[in-house]
Amino acid sequence: MTARTGADGAMPGLTTIVLSGVRARGHHGVLPSEKEAGQEFVVDVEYDVDAAAAAAADDLALTVSYADVAAEVIQRVQDGALDLVETLAARILADVVRRPFVERARVTVHKPQAPVGVPFGDVSVSLEAPGRHPVVIALGSNLGDRRAVLEDAIARLSSFVTVTGRSALFETDPVGGVPQPDYLNAVVVGTTALGPTHLMRRLHEIEAAAGRTREVRWGARTLDLDLVQHGHPDDPASLALLDGDLVLPHPRAHERAFVLVPWLDADPRAALATGGRTLSVRELLEGLDASAVRALEDVP
Repeated sequence: MTARTGADGAMPGLTTIVLSGVRARGHHGVLPSEKEAGQEFVVDVEYDVDAAAAAAADDLALTVSYADVAAEVIQRVQDGALDLVETLAARILADVVRRPFVERARVTVHKPQAPVGVPFGDVSVSLEAPGRHPVVIALGSNLGDRRAVLEDAIARLSSFVTVTGRSALFETDPVGGVPQPDYLNAVVVGTTALGPTHLMRRLHEIEAAAGRTREVRWGARTLDLDLVQHGHPDDPASLALLDGDLVLPHPRAHERAFVLVPWLDADPRAALATGGRTLSVRELLEGLDASAVRALEDVP
């Protein structure tokens, strides 16, 4: 295993972790003899992670354990009997890129004992893919031209999030904090290659571009972007305390109608992990008073 950082030793945006020569016996191949007797496979995995928070905190929970990746690779090689090495490589790659901090991965599967029929040194298959993490992002604004601010934010989000659904705009009463104007709220759902801490930095950049300041807790703001969920709600790897202030999934999303109503509008199948189980957003809304959340076309 090696980890590469910047040439000057400083932590860059991404760290590359290289895990080489993971060996396991499998029964993959098109010939009956390969499936019966089996043979050794050797796997190399290289993946890019946003490890700045992990390095600063010296915390394994904020990165991807190469020991866990190696164990998962061995399990994949040992499971089943596939015809193609390409299929095995694709399944290993899918396992790696689903991990929440992985932003890109490359997998090479070697089959050194392949029945090629001529003298050879090695045969291998390599695949590469970006991370593909489902994300839910809540937007709110109650200063300035609220609609224009939200539309601009969604356009900026689209540069690093593949948007698969977005809600209508909803006007909502402010919750908590000092007296302030009503909000416009929306939710965007999609996928991204970015890990959660990297994604949050990009969201903060969009807030700053909109003139967001953080002088009063829960005070009025030109733009608020909340990362509600990163990854699949039923995947334990997606549930973590991250980088001090970032908790995933968002710890108060389940009680916020101004998040849940537009989220359901953006994705009728939306679900959230809360209280140790996964519930549909529709179920969560049944226990809330959503009367303060009004579709914008219904606002006088």
